[in-house]
Amino acid sequence: MSLSLKAGTRPPWVGLGAAVWVEIASGNPYNFPLFSHSLKSVLRINQHQLTMLGVAIDIGENFGILPGVICNKFPPWVVLLIGSLACLVGYGVIWLSLSRTVENLPYWLIWLSLCIASNSSTWFNTAVLVTNMRNFPTNRGMVAGILKSYGGISAAVFTEVYSTLLRHSSTNLLLFLSIGIPLLCISMMYFVRPCVPGSIETSAEYSHFTFIQATSFALGLYVLSTTIMNDLFPFSPQLLYSIVVVMVLLLLAPLIIPVKMTIYRIKTVKPTPQEPQVISEEEISEPLLTKSTSVGNLSERNDSAEVNFLLAEGEGAVKKMRRPRRGEDFNFSEALVKADFWLLFFAYFIGVGTGVTVLNNLAQIGIAIGVHDTTILLSIFSFGNFIGRLGGGAVSEHYVREKLMPRTIWMTFSHLIMIISYLLFASASTSVLYAATATLGVCYGVQFTIMVPTVSELFGLKHFGLFYNFMLLGNPIGAFLFSGVLAGYIYDNEAAKQHGWSLVGSSITCLGPSCFRLTFQILAAVSALGVIMSIILTTRIRPVYQALYAGTSFRSSPSTSH
Repeated sequence: MSLSLKAGTRPPWVGLGAAVWVEIASGNPYNFPLFSHSLKSVLRINQHQLTMLGVAIDIGENFGILPGVICNKFPPWVVLLIGSLACLVGYGVIWLSLSRTVENLPYWLIWLSLCIASNSSTWFNTAVLVTNMRNFPTNRGMVAGILKSYGGISAAVFTEVYSTLLRHSSTNLLLFLSIGIPLLCISMMYFVRPCVPGSIETSAEYSHFTFIQATSFALGLYVLSTTIMNDLFPFSPQLLYSIVVVMVLLLLAPLIIPVKMTIYRIKTVKPTPQEPQVISEEEISEPLLTKSTSVGNLSERNDSAEVNFLLAEGEGAVKKMRRPRRGEDFNFSEALVKADFWLLFFAYFIGVGTGVTVLNNLAQIGIAIGVHDTTILLSIFSFGNFIGRLGGGAVSEHYVREKLMPRTIWMTFSHLIMIISYLLFASASTSVLYAATATLGVCYGVQFTIMVPTVSELFGLKHFGLFYNFMLLGNPIGAFLFSGVLAGYIYDNEAAKQHGWSLVGSSITCLGPSCFRLTFQILAAVSALGVIMSIILTTRIRPVYQALYAGTSFRSSPSTSH
């Protein structure tokens, strides 16, 4: 079998640029705090019922088993189309209710519609993440960090649109989500597609990733600063439109790379007879990790052989006669019996489950403490989430290659910082509210961006879509337990004490530090358990990273494979 390898071809970078827009669209569930208060008023529901609607969003946003299976059987455009239809139907029903176009829609239908609407994000995420992780197999941490960071900053982008173009109208926002998002993703279908990954990682490729990271950081900083300034000093309509135009240009920045590669084509050197650019029979028959492979031997194998085997195995040229080891391709049933799989799942579940509790109740937390404009709070959380995702991917990639440090050690640090954040929230002080929100957003983002490449490194890329989406189930489970059951119950009880027990079950507002104090104290204790689990996992998987990344370095010369 002969497979030609193309280093630095244009299609991967075009697809990555298009994936940025799809990732922004995939952040549509983060808009719940922008219309949750209006929804609560129109439906006349209590806080517990509202938090259960938040749980519906978390279930839909993270129930991706079906897209994980379909992405291995159909091209990415099919996955994007299904997500677009879910977005149209789900948010369309919510818009009908909130605009009172259709009166008295039942609560269960609203719950189901939010579930369907937010489920669109799993289809969008799966299509672009799986495709680009396979297109850039030697830069998984970079790709995961970049794409998930754009998903994290999407809430701030939507907030900018909500504040400027939609004039703080929840009805207009839902109409935009139900029509604008599907149109955007349908327009990106052609560009998000699989292609042959490059066999050699050059310094130019690393500089391209650095450029995208820099432009994404500039976007996040720009969106956050303009949102805060508009709140303090309201802008004129003309200036608001200019702000949106600049934001769109920053979102288009990743496409500069394929444009540059088109104008300035890199001269390629034809391989000598001693260096053929095809897969040899020996490479096809040799797996990445064999029983006789030592760490020293792995450090001498170049990326070309690893990518060649990845491609050959994907084509069915390699068949394994034994159970895979960590670092190889696992089937789903094989991964389920591994302790590392469940340690990663529960460490991730604690991090995102407790974090999403704050996100779902951010509007009510601000009102209880005395901050009524929660738009800035959402922007701060979104920017922190963005920094955590972008920084988590870049920092973990650096230390993996330079120090052979498992990525999950950053999960441990984020759990520790989350404990401090929850205790700051429990103090119910407006002076630390913004700092606690930003810090928690960073840690929440780190959890996401560390989980994604870790799953692929431990259990392979072959069934990555399924593994990744199974891990995401930790989010809705955590939202149900910590937000729907814990936070909602405590909030309604405190509200009933303030307004009289006869009003239990009605739509009442709780004010004061007692509304969420006990909730945050419990979340801090749960995060301590996450610290323990992530430490155990990091200790167990250290040999895997020593085997996979021995001999690699960003500092290698462009002509030297890592």
